[in-house]
Amino acid sequence: MKAFKALSRFREDAQFRPWLLRIVANETKNLHRATKRRNLLELRVADDPVDHRDPAALAVRDAAKTELLNALKALPEKDRAVVTCRYLLDLSEAETAQTLGLAKGTVKSRLSRALAKLREAVSDD
Repeated sequence: MKAFKALSRFREDAQFRPWLLRIVANETKNLHRATKRRNLLELRVADDPVDHRDPAALAVRDAAKTELLNALKALPEKDRAVVTCRYLLDLSEAETAQTLGLAKGTVKSRLSRALAKLREAVSDD
């Protein structure tokens, strides 16, 4: 609804997807700030090679996914936002930068640090 109301302010020379996602990101921040709750985006799960008839394989996959989600939840908000845009929303670095209002280099450095934190958190467990 917000995007529809703001459509008249959309610059014709800008890309639509990052503009729309910026509105979504801002609304999400506002929701989190107002309610003091953090809702975590679920990972999009692609078809994986796990045998869905094997309960042990499913349990291992689910445990790994839970571990990764918990590690993602533990990241600081600025790191989580970059990882979410880049990997969960599948945005390019340029689109992530535009969506979050950051320089492309800032996105790269935050992403690198956030992934290092995730690797460390997952490998420690």
